Amino acid sequence: MTRIGYTMMTEQAGPRELVSHVVGAERAGFDFSVVSDHSFPWLEAQGHAPYAWSVLGAAAQATREIPLMTYVTCPTFRYHPVVVAQKAATMQLLSEGRFRLGLGSGENLNEHVVGAGWPAAQVRLEMLEEAVGIIRRMFAGEDVNHHGAHFDAANARLWDLPDEPPPIGIAVSGPRSCALAGRLADLVIATEPEGELLKAFDEHGGAGKPRSGQLPVCYDPDREAAVNRAHEQFRWALGGWRVNAELPGPESFDQAAEHTRPEDTAAAIPCGDDVETFVDAVRPYVEAGFTEVALLQIGGDRQVPFLEWAEAELLPALRKL
Repeated sequence: MTRIGYTMMTEQAGPRELVSHVVGAERAGFDFSVVSDHSFPWLEAQGHAPYAWSVLGAAAQATREIPLMTYVTCPTFRYHPVVVAQKAATMQLLSEGRFRLGLGSGENLNEHVVGAGWPAAQVRLEMLEEAVGIIRRMFAGEDVNHHGAHFDAANARLWDLPDEPPPIGIAVSGPRSCALAGRLADLVIATEPEGELLKAFDEHGGAGKPRSGQLPVCYDPDREAAVNRAHEQFRWALGGWRVNAELPGPESFDQAAEHTRPEDTAAAIPCGDDVETFVDAVRPYVEAGFTEVALLQIGGDRQVPFLEWAEAELLPALRKL
């Protein structure tokens, strides 16, 4: 049975609210949770970008059973891989083994803030591969001295190590990232129900490993209100990741989506309160072979009614898939 997760979207809610929401998700019966790791919202209308790792630490203490995962952290620009390893190991201890480290090659939107420039996709993947190697060595308890093409580490060591290191997930969007994930990841992460991505992951060593998807949704008993909110806050997502990884700020995403109509957004994102519409949107992920799907409810102030509806109606229907 496909596991159904809940997304703490840092771009649309403040830190205290995010922790309250994941407590509600655990109460509602979601199987796991994920959190985005941003320094900017995609659009000004979303209006937030708290530090995901502080949110995670608070969530680990406020919840008891629900697994937690970054979705995803870029370990190559804002954060040095040594720092990511320390944060992830600490989270695994705080959560008593409930943490997974989701990694990706990043988006210009978030990583430009350190002024390091934004290299080509191939270079970003090379950096990600080198970073994962450093993180794995630190998870193994090594005293890491490293001088590589992109990173240096001197006498780096984790003094607080969990008995089991956090599983590492890698986000994919094409053949090169799938090959990297197949070789290096414990699970694969994708935001579109593309079976070809999973096939490529399997061909490079990923067969039998978990595969995690994500789906934006917009619940509201008033469907028109749901469509308008989805369009206001999430029309950027229709651009695809090859575009979204490159744009530098909310203004760019606003301009890139200026010709997107509300009906275009509604065609891509399930809106309203018809359970079957939401089930039909999850089904392609199940059919493609995803073992879990994290739902992302659009609207920071609309999480509580969504969680109540999900507990009463949506989750029971999704369990039948």
